[in-house]
Amino acid sequence: MQPFADAATQLCPYCGEEVEVDVDSLGASTESYVEDCPVCCRPWQVRVTRDDDGASVMLGRDDD
Repeated sequence: MQPFADAATQLCPYCGEEVEVDVDSLGASTESYVEDCPVCCRPWQVRVTRDDDGASVMLGRDDD
């Protein structure tokens, strides 16, 4: 059985700290949403893309 969510390790685009982002392995091929950094509390723009190889995550600044 495949886990419902995977953890992707990324760097916060504001404070540069390494953070884990939980990503559902199933869902739309692309999605984006806002999530706050657990270290500096600034908002990220999370972009998730999914394909046959799994999900990939990119974090951007919400003020870009």
